Order: sequence, then structure tokens, then C-alpha cells
Amino acid sequence: MQEELKFLSEQGVDNLLIVKAEAFRKEYPVQEGVQNRVVPPPIPFYGREILEMAMAALLQGSNLLLSGAKATGKNILAENLAWIFGRPVYNISFNVNTDSSSLIGTDTFQDNEVQLRKGSVYRCAEEGGFGILDEINMAKNDAASVLHATLDHRRIIDVPGYEKIDLHPAARFIGTMNYGYAGTKELNEALVSRFLVIDMPALTEENLCRVIRHDYPDIQDEALEAFSGLFLDLQVKAQNSEISTKAMDLRGLLAALGAVRTGLRPWQAVQMGITNKAFDIFEREIVADMVMTRIPEEWTKEQVF
Repeated sequence: MQEELKFLSEQGVDNLLIVKAEAFRKEYPVQEGVQNRVVPPPIPFYGREILEMAMAALLQGSNLLLSGAKATGKNILAENLAWIFGRPVYNISFNVNTDSSSLIGTDTFQDNEVQLRKGSVYRCAEEGGFGILDEINMAKNDAASVLHATLDHRRIIDVPGYEKIDLHPAARFIGTMNYGYAGTKELNEALVSRFLVIDMPALTEENLCRVIRHDYPDIQDEALEAFSGLFLDLQVKAQNSEISTKAMDLRGLLAALGAVRTGLRPWQAVQMGITNKAFDIFEREIVADMVMTRIPEEWTKEQVF
């Protein structure tokens, strides 16, 4: 078994899926020139059932849509899937300015002639990559229309003024979406029907501790319990709409631990990574009180690492 797939067996993922993923990697070797896009994810994704659902969907040729609240690991899962299948990654972040030319490409003048400067979706389709469509529910109609033929059974991209291209058999697209962010909207039915959808569950204490241990294997048990407990407290408060999700920031928590390792006091680091993410003064007071119950002001670096 290849090294990249060992963490799957350690989590108890069905062996048949692992064997098929390994066969997929051998059947579709990565083209020259794009090997630098096949990169290991920063954090392994923990969650056997979700991994099995996602792998089965991609193996049978479907595209995936990962929906869920903040800090449920949507992008981490997408990056892990690309690594599992050994595919180059193309990140496409949707915003109000993303249009069809951003995805397919635009005309450019080169070598005394007009040529197509290929966009991320075009290159992903051509090279058999995994396209991560980040915040797909921010896509404008112009951008979404490009995805319709790309994502359905036709698997083609018809570029006006150029030849149409057929998608590489290994190409897949993984959309991620959060509800409630500024600029987001409901996906239309035609676009949703082109995906298999996974509703990402909230992060559990066991998986959160695994993530923290992965980045900081030398963290003290008491500190691990305190930092993971703080995040889970914030998660419960956010789920009950007592606070917004701004302070429920896993990246901020991990960055705060990194600041502690460099010598900053834990309480100060958590202020930067968690507390100050809440810009409303009343919400910040609630978060600060929660921090105080978990991270004492007198703690030093030696009590964390």
C-alpha cells in the first residue's frame, strides 16, 4: 500500500475503497509539469464514514458538494481527497468578480498572435486535476453556467472561438459552501443536481484532539484538554446562536498555539487567535469569559509545551 493511503487503513476505511483508490492512482499518472500541484495536505482528515462516502462518490465518477458550518473541515477533506487519489489540485475561489472568463480563460496576445490563457477549470479538466470550488454558493450566474456542462454527463468545456475539450477521465470537482456568509445565495436546482452532497458534521472532541496533536505532538495533556474544550464551548455557543461563528476559528486556535510555542503567554495568544475575532464588544466579552474559564492568565509556555 502506498504511504499516502496508510492513514485510511488506520482509520478503518473499507479496504475495497483503498484498493480502488490505489488502482485509480496507477491508471491515471500525473502529467509532466503539474507534479508540483500534487501536495500533501497540511492536516489529515479524520472521519471514517465521511471519507468512505467521499471516496465512493469520486471513484464512481461523481462530483462532490461539501456543505456545513464553519470549521467542519470541508477544505481539509477536499485537499485530502486530492492527495488520496494522487491528483493535481486547482483551487477556484468564487467571489462577486468571478465570471466565466476567470474559469475558462481569456484571450491574450503572445508571440504575435491571439492565444487563450487557460483558466483554472480549463487546466483542471485538461490535466485530470481535482478542482476545489471554494464557496461555490457565491458564484454568479455567468460563472455557474460554465459549470453546468462541465459537471454533468457531457463532461465537456465548449470555449467560444476555440475547440471544445473533453474532460480528462480523472478530473473531478469538489464544491464547498457555508451558509450565512455575506454574498452567499441558494444554489439553483440544476447545479445541485450535478453533485453528490455531503453535509459535514461538527468537529468532535476526539477528532479535534487528533488535529491539535498532529500539529503539536508535544502539547501537555492538560493544555490539550483546555484548548480543545475552549473550541468545543465556542462551537456549542455558536450552534445555539448565543455568539456568531467569528470566534469559532480552528485556524486561529492552531495559530495561537504556534504563538505560545514561540514564547508568548497562552492567554495573550488566545486573545489574538480567538477573542479578538469577535468585533462586537458584547460578544467579545462573552468569548473572553469563556477563555478565562479554560486558559488561566497565569499560564506560561511551560504549562502548554
